[in-house]
Amino acid sequence: MSRAARISSAKSYSIVLVTAPDLKTARRLAKAALTRRLIACANLIPKLESHYWWKGKIETASEVLMVLKTRSSKLAALKKLILADHPYDTAEFIVLPVSQGSKRYLDWITNSVR
Repeated sequence: MSRAARISSAKSYSIVLVTAPDLKTARRLAKAALTRRLIACANLIPKLESHYWWKGKIETASEVLMVLKTRSSKLAALKKLILADHPYDTAEFIVLPVSQGSKRYLDWITNSVR
């Protein structure tokens, strides 16, 4: 098996989902997390259409989905940063554990997040 194809256990890595009201906010949050070395990567997916319950009513909004790649050891600091600087009253901060990944990619996350 080639080095690039090796799959490794990834229990110490997480994917974090955060929605933002617009690209400007998402870019600001991503840059802050990157600058502090709390994430290795932020994928910003614009033009997300969200439908949700808010204050007893169904609402609809255009949002940006942020997909953040990080080490699990940085989750508390990342959550504190995102929630402190997020414009929403109830900001999304959902953590998904990573069970497996390519060794090279996981090594890159390790080296990028300090």
